[in-house]
Amino acid sequence: MSYLDQISSPTLLIDEKITRANIKRMADKAASQGKKLVPHWKTAQSHEIGNWAKEYGIKEVTASSIKLAEYLCGQGWDTIHIAFPFNIRETKKLNELAANQSLSVQIVNPITAQKLSDQLTNPVGFFIEIDAGYGRTGVHVSDFGTIKEILRIAKSSNKLKFRGFYLHPGHTYYTPDKQKIYKQSIDALIMLKTKYSSEFPDLVTRLGDTPGCAVMEDFGDVDELGPGNFVFFDLMQAELGSCSREDIAVCLAVPVVDINRERGEILIHGGGVHLAKDVLIDKDGNKNFGEVVALHENGWSLLPDRSYLKSISQEHGVIKASQSLLNQVQVGDLLGILPIHSCMTADCMGGYLSLDGQWVDHAEGCH
Repeated sequence: MSYLDQISSPTLLIDEKITRANIKRMADKAASQGKKLVPHWKTAQSHEIGNWAKEYGIKEVTASSIKLAEYLCGQGWDTIHIAFPFNIRETKKLNELAANQSLSVQIVNPITAQKLSDQLTNPVGFFIEIDAGYGRTGVHVSDFGTIKEILRIAKSSNKLKFRGFYLHPGHTYYTPDKQKIYKQSIDALIMLKTKYSSEFPDLVTRLGDTPGCAVMEDFGDVDELGPGNFVFFDLMQAELGSCSREDIAVCLAVPVVDINRERGEILIHGGGVHLAKDVLIDKDGNKNFGEVVALHENGWSLLPDRSYLKSISQEHGVIKASQSLLNQVQVGDLLGILPIHSCMTADCMGGYLSLDGQWVDHAEGCH
């Protein structure tokens, strides 16, 4: 039976071949420069896709929350890093997980460091997150007083173990000059490693975001790379130049429920609860919530003429359709939508249907 015969409502499809190619490409890039690839698993959130990643030499992963870390525990990962400023209200859960799994957390202030020093019952590593220009979170790269205080607290603890410095230059998503941002980020990490490596000879530096890791060819003396979205990519990454549309590994299959040929619009069952509400604005000022592809037995293919999702509500979506699409589509057909932000779409959908008709797990789903 075709995978298409299993679909009656919005369903997130995954192309295993494209996913594996994306993972292999990034793993090869890291290996060619002697870097360790520690992917951020907030995108895939899957045991099965994690097993694919292990085939390409990936042994550690990063989680976006302690909830995701718990889901990933017991799956054979050497270490799971929680890349979010640690929430001290979750220390009890951290202790439970650390009893059986090597974990590390992210610390951005001395208060959190002290609470963990006082309350940890099992060894836990930590990175100090550094802010070198993004401005979202982290200790400012020149705030040596805060860094010194965090390290002082950790040295007095027999459970809290310093691993190194973590930097997420998220402004590569908003600034065209990714080379400049990466040079600043790499320089910041090298400076910190030089300053603290005599005291902590085993410290490592980790740098990670998909736009930068996808386009950069030289990561200097940084030890580890931690991108996440590269596993699937999406339309935002294509717009940023991180990938081509052919590299996008997930696609939302949606049923057609009505067609208005006079307006050139197609109504689908597929909205914000399936795709989230990330949006791109095209050169003419039109909102784009996803682009239409044709579904077939072997997956999906790009259309010769652009059709896109012009608006979404909770369950509905309205496609602005090309004439060629209008000429062939019928009520009850299935169309594919390439997501703007694959991480959020996967999180909304909570599972994947492979092209051979098998369900692939997701941390938020029941499949």
